[in-house]
Amino acid sequence: MRPTSCSTPLGFLIAFLSLLSPLSSALRIIESKSLNPCQDDSLFTATMFNVVFTPHNNSIYFDIEGVSSISGFVTAHVEVIAYGYRAVQEEINPCELDLLGMCPMNTGPIENHFNIPISKETVDQFPAIAYGVPDLDALVRVYIRNNVTQANVACVEAELSNQKTVDQKGVGWTTAVIAGLALVASAVTSGLGHSNTAAHVAANALSLFGYFQAQALIGMTAVFLPPVVMSWTQNFQWTMGIIRVGFLQDVCTWYQRATGGTPSTLLSNLNNISVDVQKRSLDYLAKVAQVVAKRSSDIGATAATQTKPVVVHGIERVGFRARIEGTNIFLTGVIFFMVFVTFTAAGVALFKAFCEIAVKAGWFKGDKFEDFRNGWKIVLKGILFRLILIGYPQMTVLCLWELTKQDSAAEIVLAIFFFVSMTFSLGWAAWKVFRIAKRSVSMHKNPAYILYSDPTALNKWGFLYVQFRATAYYFIMPILLYILVKGMFVAFGQGSGIAQAVGLLIIEAIFLIGVCILRPWMDKKTNAFNISIASLNFLNTIFLLVFTQVFNQPGIVTGVMGVVFFGINAVFAIVLICLVLISTGWALFSKNPDTRYQPMRDDRGSFIKSQTQLNTELDALGATARGNMTQTDYKTRDLEDDDDSFSSGSGRHGRNHGAAGVPLPPSTSTSHRSPSRHGDPPRSPIDPNMPLFPSDGTPRHGTPTGYTDSPNHHNRGMYNAYNDSNRSLGYQHQQSPYGPPGSAPSNMGYNRQQNNS
Repeated sequence: MRPTSCSTPLGFLIAFLSLLSPLSSALRIIESKSLNPCQDDSLFTATMFNVVFTPHNNSIYFDIEGVSSISGFVTAHVEVIAYGYRAVQEEINPCELDLLGMCPMNTGPIENHFNIPISKETVDQFPAIAYGVPDLDALVRVYIRNNVTQANVACVEAELSNQKTVDQKGVGWTTAVIAGLALVASAVTSGLGHSNTAAHVAANALSLFGYFQAQALIGMTAVFLPPVVMSWTQNFQWTMGIIRVGFLQDVCTWYQRATGGTPSTLLSNLNNISVDVQKRSLDYLAKVAQVVAKRSSDIGATAATQTKPVVVHGIERVGFRARIEGTNIFLTGVIFFMVFVTFTAAGVALFKAFCEIAVKAGWFKGDKFEDFRNGWKIVLKGILFRLILIGYPQMTVLCLWELTKQDSAAEIVLAIFFFVSMTFSLGWAAWKVFRIAKRSVSMHKNPAYILYSDPTALNKWGFLYVQFRATAYYFIMPILLYILVKGMFVAFGQGSGIAQAVGLLIIEAIFLIGVCILRPWMDKKTNAFNISIASLNFLNTIFLLVFTQVFNQPGIVTGVMGVVFFGINAVFAIVLICLVLISTGWALFSKNPDTRYQPMRDDRGSFIKSQTQLNTELDALGATARGNMTQTDYKTRDLEDDDDSFSSGSGRHGRNHGAAGVPLPPSTSTSHRSPSRHGDPPRSPIDPNMPLFPSDGTPRHGTPTGYTDSPNHHNRGMYNAYNDSNRSLGYQHQQSPYGPPGSAPSNMGYNRQQNNS
């Protein structure tokens, strides 16, 4: 059954939709939801367009609303373009095909809903491949030429889709679960005392998360993106907080209205508005006088009367594909970030409660997670700082972008607050790490000494430097600058895709060169992991620059490069995920996961000693030198005062307390030493003013069995006095394998040398 009136170029599109070829699948379908003009002075515009070709019932359904200014006899030139290649070019005379209402054409508004039957022979001409290729990059373009003047009076085109896409919710959920599982595994292994494994797993998990965010930022740029690239990058928008929850959108809309803003109604007016998800450069869109998606009140008010399609690009394109109104994008991202932080903090608190209950109930030994249970508040602070670092790329882009959109006064205030507070917090933390490391170098000629020996510094600030080698503690500063500048280009460059592509290319090139030269991460494997990610990010920006059409390459080149972009990144993502899963599984299920990793060359392991692992007198002496905290120390610290940590060198505990705040024994607390000052060498836990043997010359212990007097008698007395000093510090003396208590192998050898002489 044919329509009674169809005085538009749509008739040519109807006649030649069968010229397009898609792929085979369970449900074979080809559709288009946007009919767009493709020349400046086109005499036909559509406000709403929907066409569906279903080969199983040999029909095409059309739903169109628009305005035609064409009259007289015309000829149509039809092109079918797939991946930039003109597959079909055909001249059509509507009078020869007996198309009703198009011979001749008439002016006036158009509003038609109809089905067009097609023959089985025509359906059989479609190649099977076109029905199954995901994110089909194809369109039909129709030029209308006046038969009298031979001038093109209209040009319309329709993007075609087969409803097959790589944008799948399962991909997003899978990547989110894997990244979260790796972070949880690193926290658990750290609590169990496997610091080396925890550092490696956490570093790989953060790098994987950063790669996902880089993919999402590619999709947020205002650059022409082939359909498969748009869909692939959409899988990772969850890392930027772009997640649709129905009731949450209602909350965002209510909040915006309550704070003086006007929500957009683009998604609620799709029946009246034709939306083009921008896949061409903005310069091209300007030439054809397309209407860029508005963020003001006129969207809802003029939805029914607008005569040109709305074009969404960049961040708005991402939100539209996620079915989030443009004015709700910022608030959605902020809410999900806060929910993420809140649930993580609640999870840490619940785990602390579970550990205490489990210990009291005897479910596991009392030394399990003992360090975490003693200092869980400091650990929680470190976790919150790490979450701020993870969410910084997301909040940088969304907050700065909101400043350009100004959805409401309250949202502008929120954007400024979150951006400034997060930037200041991370900047201050990075400066704190820098100062601690410089002080450690000044005092001990090794930045790892204080960075890893002070539990407060390690638990609170370690998220900034544990993934790097000790001498590259400063590299967090370039990382933060890299994130900030990259986010600024994405947020402020929404009006120019070329500027974004060039800027991101330069940023990634500088970053790649820097990491290749410095190789700042903790070991060779971690460096290779991160340098590979930096290399692919740089390659992706080259693809992005090509997609801008700045080189005027043929369309087939752009189409092929889009497929290559998807293939390379898909394979690379799978490899990264497998590596992270292997390291996570090893950390969770191995009895001693540290055996998989070699000790760090910066000797951090010698400084990271848990108080619960001190089994020997030598370990105890090392603990005193490092200033390790005891359970009492964790509880007596003022957790809001950073000056109470050993890293700050504060003397707030008084002269009766050591560097870590541990009460000193009388033998050392009574000395009148001056407080430690910046630049002073590390002090021994033994008071130099304390005599190493009794002043009256009498030994404190009896002569051991078998001992014969010798000229070296004073050496034995000195060693015994040293042991007594250790006992006064609270250490339990262990039996020496070389002789009775009070003797030492070194002294025995020394005495033999003296006797021989």
